[in-house]
Amino acid sequence: MDREELLSATPEDSGAPQKQESPLVSLEKDLEFYADAVREVAIEIMVEGISAHPIFIAHQHEVNIGELILNKEELNTNWTIQASTLEEFVEKGIISKERREPFLKVYKKPEDYMCVFVIVPEGANFIYYPYKKGGR
Repeated sequence: MDREELLSATPEDSGAPQKQESPLVSLEKDLEFYADAVREVAIEIMVEGISAHPIFIAHQHEVNIGELILNKEELNTNWTIQASTLEEFVEKGIISKERREPFLKVYKKPEDYMCVFVIVPEGANFIYYPYKKGGR
């Protein structure tokens, strides 16, 4: 997906302006679809003692962090998901050593929420997505 696709109608579009949905709408659909698989990986990361703080990366291009777990090409979805950890984010400098403690203060319970680092062309940010949206 290129930058124009993320923004609303481009100058080349003719006729009535098209309402383009945010890429985050497709991300929410994919996270709902991926939730059980992501939760399984999060539990595995914690049970195996790899990390108490799994982080998942959602992207639509190539990234050099974490391990590929859900490929958008293979699953016919919009977002690829990679699994990582707080430790790898600190090691790679995405989260500075000084920001580690403040990050942990807002880090939500990994049994209930997936911590997702969402990467779009405009930048990146963390979101917490509940495994069972709306309770059931």
